[in-house]
Amino acid sequence: MAGSPEDSRATRPPRPSTVFAYIIRRLIGAVILLFVVSLVTFSIFFLVPRIAGASVEDMASRYVGKTADAETIRQMAEKLGFTDPLLTQYGRFISAIFVGADYSTGPTTVHCPAPCLGYSFITQNPVWPDLVDRMGVTISLAVGAAVIWLLLGISTGVLSALRRGTVFDRAAMGVALAGVSLPIFFTGLLSLTIFSYGLGWAVPGGTYVNFADDPLAWAGALILPWVTLAFLNAAGYARLTRATMLETMNEDFIRTARAKGLNERTVVVKHGLRSVLTPIITIFGLDLGILLGGAVLTESAYSLPGLGAYAINAIVNNDLPKVLGVTLVGATFIIIANLVVDLLYAVVDPRVKYS
Repeated sequence: MAGSPEDSRATRPPRPSTVFAYIIRRLIGAVILLFVVSLVTFSIFFLVPRIAGASVEDMASRYVGKTADAETIRQMAEKLGFTDPLLTQYGRFISAIFVGADYSTGPTTVHCPAPCLGYSFITQNPVWPDLVDRMGVTISLAVGAAVIWLLLGISTGVLSALRRGTVFDRAAMGVALAGVSLPIFFTGLLSLTIFSYGLGWAVPGGTYVNFADDPLAWAGALILPWVTLAFLNAAGYARLTRATMLETMNEDFIRTARAKGLNERTVVVKHGLRSVLTPIITIFGLDLGILLGGAVLTESAYSLPGLGAYAINAIVNNDLPKVLGVTLVGATFIIIANLVVDLLYAVVDPRVKYS
């Protein structure tokens, strides 16, 4: 029996022009959101200390040592631009992202090409090249862990729902509960102690190989960090998938599919799992921010030279340009990833409209 015209329109794929217009609207919104993030972050690190009573000399004294005299502190404050009005400092920071900037960090003026996120107050190195050098480590860790936790979490949740009440179901949910409860630094150090230093099955902490140099060595160096980061999130996805799958398999359309004579695999994969994926994708979009935070903790546990170690070093040393750079890169990553997740809605559920 053919579906109604309303059903046909509801399941019709969106036109490319509609999707393109949706992407353009989201990109414009992303630029506005990044502007707000930069403004808020800049205010937290540069405006709030002044509201709290700190002078420009107090802020500059952090970068010249405790034995510096007043004249040295004043020169450092001028060199870092702290003596300029806050709007001037913020405008200089934003314009440097688009057109670059010139910095007098020594006897000569150095040009920082766009996108310029400033120079480190401590090392005097430009922030953007440092971030690019470390971005590959964090992206490798985050993407690999996300793939593992999605595959492991969804498959475990589906099998647990189909085998409800069995030993597998109880064991899987017990492991999932442990995964949700245990912090990353504990599972990371435990994994290193057992599988790397004890059994010798994995490389020691602090090891990273570029994918282009040796893909197998790259995967071997990241397998433990991947599993550690995925363990926390896969556990939650397994529990969510199991609960949603149990509810979905009792729906009328599942009984209708079975009444048509479809085999059980088709019923589960084509009808049941497809309905489960929509809330999974929604949660995945929200978890992308947690993924970046988890990557920071995992990099610290395994001493990986990624953005996490860079961010922690910047925060410990109060190196404001580096903190600003990491924050903006992290926000950009989350915004782009959420846009991709929103586009996937139409792939999973054709009833989703972009208007």
